[in-house]
Amino acid sequence: MRTLRARLILSHILPLLIVVLLIGVVLDYVLETRILLTNIAGELAGEAMLVATLASDNPQIWNDPGQAQAFLDPLAPNLVATAMLVDSEGHLMASTEPADAERLGGVLGETRRLDRVRAGEVEVYTEHSWYTPADVVDVWVPVWGHNHQVVGAVRLTNQEANTLEQILTVRHLILSVLVVGLLLGTGLAWVLAINLGGAIRQVTQAVQKLSSGQQHEPLVEQGPDEIRRLLHAVNTMEERLQALEENRRQLLTNLVHELGRPLGALLAATQALQGGADQDEALRQELFSGMVEEIGLLRRLLDDLSRLHDRVSGTLDLEHQPVVLTDWLPVVLGSWREAANAKGLNWQMALPDDLPVLEIDPNRMSQALGNLVGNAVKFTPSGGTVSVEAGIKDSEVWIRIGDTGPGISPNEQPHIFTPFYRGQSGRRFAQGMGLGLSIARDLVMAHGGRLKMSSSPGQGSRFTIWLPFTPDQPA
Repeated sequence: MRTLRARLILSHILPLLIVVLLIGVVLDYVLETRILLTNIAGELAGEAMLVATLASDNPQIWNDPGQAQAFLDPLAPNLVATAMLVDSEGHLMASTEPADAERLGGVLGETRRLDRVRAGEVEVYTEHSWYTPADVVDVWVPVWGHNHQVVGAVRLTNQEANTLEQILTVRHLILSVLVVGLLLGTGLAWVLAINLGGAIRQVTQAVQKLSSGQQHEPLVEQGPDEIRRLLHAVNTMEERLQALEENRRQLLTNLVHELGRPLGALLAATQALQGGADQDEALRQELFSGMVEEIGLLRRLLDDLSRLHDRVSGTLDLEHQPVVLTDWLPVVLGSWREAANAKGLNWQMALPDDLPVLEIDPNRMSQALGNLVGNAVKFTPSGGTVSVEAGIKDSEVWIRIGDTGPGISPNEQPHIFTPFYRGQSGRRFAQGMGLGLSIARDLVMAHGGRLKMSSSPGQGSRFTIWLPFTPDQPA
């Protein structure tokens, strides 16, 4: 019983065995009492009535046991049961059973049945037992005289050997049918247990391979619904693990690339300063500005990695507080307005005065906005436009960031929110870790909102944040 297969087989066989035994007992009882004994009683009653008819034409047999026995003996070979002739006083006048010879003329003592026979009733008595019965069916039929009075009775009792033979035949038949059914049920339970055990064994082997870092072919999702869902869950888990492994490799590759470039620039600037470049004021300021820019880039990479850790570890906790959007948005976007102006971009901002108060985490939401606006400033060429708009629609507040940059090609759009995804060289997302949009989407979703994108190659992109709010909140 240590294996699941053995327990499954036993779980199928035990109920089947109990049901089969109960059905066998009930079926045996019904067949013996409702069919077998009833048929025997009907057959004996018919024979007893025939003998009673013949006896009514021979009134002398009720006065002389010898004549009664002479009447009954020729009929004995044609009867299937023991026959007796009993007069109206209860005396045994004749019997086909040789052992009753000494009892002839004596009183049988069947008072209750004799009373019913004297009343003109046919008495049929059946007795069922799980063991061998001595008298199984006992039939009493009244014999009428010429004066329409009951002069005696014909008693037929089924013989023990005959009844036992028929009962055993019925029981053997029932037992054979039940054994065949039990064997078929056991075979079916074995097949089902093997199928279930095989599917679970496949799952176990797949999980073991996954735990050891091995790859395997996807499991065939077949069988019962529960097993299919289990197999599908294992396949999905394997796909997720493979995706995580690919992301890990991509993360390492991106880290080496993104950290190597600013560190190389910092090393070159440091060596230049050590070599005497600090003597030239203009060159020194240029080198220091470049170093500050590279350090800022490293800081942004560390921020992205920190947010990625929050995303993966599930520790993206929010500190909600009421925020007046009309006052908060200009402050958050101020630094990006200066960055856009410094790059020679047209900055457009249209914020209505009736924006509601939202329960949000201002720091987290400013990160999401910063990622979106920073991309717009970064990838819009000089002379282009970056716009920020906001408004209310139904029970949602929307904030839209648009640009006139290169746009996103249709084949890249399904992947832009995938972590570590970077587009083709020279296009949008060609630089960076490929985490900005993914982190922005996760932050918006953590607030119960959604982030939508629309873009056309050569015509810029628009990213819209939708945040829910209660319409009765104060503006």
